[in-house]
Amino acid sequence: MARRITIDPITRLEGHGKIEIFLDDDGNVDKAFVQVPEFRGFEKFCEDRMAEELPRITPKICGVCPTAHHMASGKALDDLYKVEVPPAGKKIRELINSAFMAEDHTLHFFFLGGPDFIVGPDAPAGSRNILGVIEKVGLDAGKRVISIRKRLREIITKQGGRVIHPVCNLPGGVSKGVTSEDREEYIATGEAAIEFSRFTLKAFTDIVLENKSYVDLILGDVYKHRTNYMGLVDSNNKVNFYDGDVRVVDPDGSEYAKFKPRDYLNHIAEHVEPWSYIKFPYLRNIGWKGFVDGKDSGVYRVAPLARLNASDGMATPLAQEEFERMYSVLGGKPAHNTLAYHWARLVELLYASERLLELAKDEEILDPNIRTIPTATPSEGIGIVEAPRGTLIHHYQTDDNGVITGVNLIVATVNNAAALSMSVSKAAKSLIKNGEVSEGLLNMVEMAFRAYDPCLACASHTLPGEKTPLEVSIIDSSGSLLKKIRS
Repeated sequence: MARRITIDPITRLEGHGKIEIFLDDDGNVDKAFVQVPEFRGFEKFCEDRMAEELPRITPKICGVCPTAHHMASGKALDDLYKVEVPPAGKKIRELINSAFMAEDHTLHFFFLGGPDFIVGPDAPAGSRNILGVIEKVGLDAGKRVISIRKRLREIITKQGGRVIHPVCNLPGGVSKGVTSEDREEYIATGEAAIEFSRFTLKAFTDIVLENKSYVDLILGDVYKHRTNYMGLVDSNNKVNFYDGDVRVVDPDGSEYAKFKPRDYLNHIAEHVEPWSYIKFPYLRNIGWKGFVDGKDSGVYRVAPLARLNASDGMATPLAQEEFERMYSVLGGKPAHNTLAYHWARLVELLYASERLLELAKDEEILDPNIRTIPTATPSEGIGIVEAPRGTLIHHYQTDDNGVITGVNLIVATVNNAAALSMSVSKAAKSLIKNGEVSEGLLNMVEMAFRAYDPCLACASHTLPGEKTPLEVSIIDSSGSLLKKIRS
């Protein structure tokens, strides 16, 4: 008889989700779904508010990545009011964002994704956490993790106003400049962050890359998809977290598209499925072909590995060295190995740390001219930044008084929603055979989504129907629909 396996809740992620796995009569996986059962609806209750409130409202979407929303919202207001941020204001924003990216990547590797490798995918569930990681790498290493996160978060607190839900961004700039005393502290933190990043990369090399079974898992077919890739790049096509053009490369690594943030709707569309509150973006000019990969599919991926795939390299020297080393091991660029997201995340950790130090050492960051007062009549504004979980889009429309009339948020995880579902389905079908299921195997299914570092709470922004209907489908063991009941 066919069986149903439910993983609820899925673990070590932000937000709530579950995985439904359906086995056929032989005990093999017929279908597997990642479902997002929670609905936030931030777009709707942003309406009828003053636009300048949104940098304070939208960070409430998430307590893990509020800084990214604050940055995207600030950039959307700049565009809305057609105002240019002074160089010092822009550098202060990027300084805060770089500190945030480094801190968040550290969080994911050591607390969420790393336990699967550092402790082991088959280790007892009670050990696959930060305590198990500390036991493996040592107490001193654990103290270093806590210390560097604290120092990076202090930068966000000082310049952003507070570390959770920062408040510094205003239309045309920021609310607070950098003092000479703070700058010296930021330089020291940048130097410490670079040292910590190199320590983390060495730990990854020693624990993961020196373990053949782990390398085989990374390079194997269970966690691999040939998709398109998207990320922000600078004028030299190097990775940039704060600014630039959006670049898309196809599964062969050739540039498919490169566009300004204001043109995103010409390239991105969103698909809806009835079994999840999350949308599934795809490349508009290819079209939605379903949950399939390959060159003819409109599915694309974002976040660390995708950003590196979509770029021509890193803009800082040490990160560029690690970029080249990673691709030499993975067999060339682009890499389609989903578990390599963890490695790419550490390359980005080093880049964020180097960029933080560059900005802190820049004399211009001390310039007191940190804001241009807007004077234009608002109508529409779009801001895009790179969040830890991928490309983040804020799109606002207002009346002439700056009152919000419409909001579209394509949150980072949403861009990965289709690929994430494909990854979980492929892992389940590859790992579960003849009805044999164990906790370790189910954790390896979860590893397929955990590599993306998903944030499902802020990603959910669609209702599968007109008025939040309750819909129950009764399906027999062969998958045939027997009856549909709708409230």
